[in-house]
Amino acid sequence: MQTLKEWTKQKRNETILLRLNAVALGLSIVAMAWFIVRVVDGVFLQGEGFWDVVPYLILTAVALLFRSLFTWLGGRIGIRLGTQIKQEYRQWLTEDADQKSGQLTGERTGVFVDAVDEVEGYVKNYYPQLIQSSTVPLVLLAAIFYMNWVSGLILLVTAPFIPIMMIVVGKNAEKRSEAQMEKLNRFSGTFMDLLQGLVTLRFLGKSKEKAGDIAASSMSYRDATMDVLKVAFLSSLMLEFISMLSISLVALEVGLRLVIFDQLTFFTAFFVLILAPEFFASLKELGTAFHNGKSSTGAWERVKGAVGDGTVAVKNGDRDMPADASLDLEAKGMAFSYGAGQFALGPVDFSIPEGNHVAIVGPSGSGKSTLLQLITGLRAPESGELTVSGIPVHALRRESWFREISYLTQHPYLFSGTLRENIRMGALEDILDSDILEAAKDAGLTSLIDRLPQGLDTPIGEAGRGLSGGERQRIALARAFLKKPRLIVFDEPTTGLDLRTEQILQAGIRTLSEKATMITVAHRLHTIREADRILFMDNGRIIANGKHSELINTVPAYRQMVSVETGGDAS
Repeated sequence: MQTLKEWTKQKRNETILLRLNAVALGLSIVAMAWFIVRVVDGVFLQGEGFWDVVPYLILTAVALLFRSLFTWLGGRIGIRLGTQIKQEYRQWLTEDADQKSGQLTGERTGVFVDAVDEVEGYVKNYYPQLIQSSTVPLVLLAAIFYMNWVSGLILLVTAPFIPIMMIVVGKNAEKRSEAQMEKLNRFSGTFMDLLQGLVTLRFLGKSKEKAGDIAASSMSYRDATMDVLKVAFLSSLMLEFISMLSISLVALEVGLRLVIFDQLTFFTAFFVLILAPEFFASLKELGTAFHNGKSSTGAWERVKGAVGDGTVAVKNGDRDMPADASLDLEAKGMAFSYGAGQFALGPVDFSIPEGNHVAIVGPSGSGKSTLLQLITGLRAPESGELTVSGIPVHALRRESWFREISYLTQHPYLFSGTLRENIRMGALEDILDSDILEAAKDAGLTSLIDRLPQGLDTPIGEAGRGLSGGERQRIALARAFLKKPRLIVFDEPTTGLDLRTEQILQAGIRTLSEKATMITVAHRLHTIREADRILFMDNGRIIANGKHSELINTVPAYRQMVSVETGGDAS
């Protein structure tokens, strides 16, 4: 992942525009100062009338207008850069989350929103100001040297104290900004995770206790923010002190040479005194933007940490699934781990011929859902490989492989929109309303559509609010009917449903799987019995592979599991 400096180096066109704009801004400041001095000198010392200086007043207004224009243009370029980096970083984060198939926890969501917004400050404020503050003072200094080399020398000697001070303060600021961003993400994560589980907390009587956790996390973030503000205020104070001292030295030098030694004209003295504060103003603005840059660097570390969290990413291959290839699956030495000291799957070996119906069974926590995610390509194995018709799945383009699959989980996600839009998501190409109605009928949704006030055009809430679990499952099944996949994967889709809803779903599943390979995580005995092959898992391993009639007689652990599920009848 690119650092912020590397990212800005690639924006050569914007950098050139910022540099040219800074030069033009410096020249407009010099011109404005010169015209102001010319007006004052003409009126008060040369005895000129109002109409004599009107052209210079107009030129002063023009110079001021150009100064405002160049300042606005620099800000617009910064905004454009900020928009670009937010889009690119969020796209990287989205692709990374998609490749790792990780659920968006509160902390990761905080990175998506808060950390990326904080990163924007580097290219929106700090980088343009860095270019401006390294260009405009040089233009002003050249003008001052031309008019009075002594004042230019004083500025040249005192100016370096500002960047030196920023470097010293900046090291501390960066550390504190990183700590602030860490606590912000922790607070965001805590708040969102507890908000998602609020109903559960209420039933457990823990809502007040967890409210205390949110308060403690909030206070910790507040303290970290105050630490950052202390550094920022101290830095601003030191910048003001250095610039005030330097301007005072210039004013003293100019005053002595003008009044005592009679070495300068009023025009030169006034011109230098106008440009000296402008010289330091640009440097002080860099000091303000400097803290944005350090905060952005700390936020970038959080973004980088979110991307490089140690999870194995699913690499996107460059081959398409051949249209005429059979869908024969084979795993050899496939293994996956969630991290050191956490659950590990495999290595596992199995083969699933095209058209087979396979049931994956085993105790809770044995690795069934993880195995499904490896088969579908939602997770990448750490070792070994899965092939389809001899082609490694990781060599296929993910879009090409996913086109062959429908994956129904226990909790299918529905999006805010109409019922029609949610079903249409299963289609790979443009379809007719008749196709949607046919898919809905096959999935047992006809009665629901007739009951809804606007039929297919009835809006449903985000995540399917307002619908029962069975209705959400049937909508997911309708998506599969539209897609017509060659591989159907079910992760206990009928768990927790009433008998009637389960029967409707099972009928739809049987119809859908007539021309497809089907892999099901199963608990119900009738599902297990109907399977062509059963993979029995325990502790992350496949310890038995065969038909129900074979395993019931040869694998005691399987027989015991079936006996528990059926209330003692293991036949």
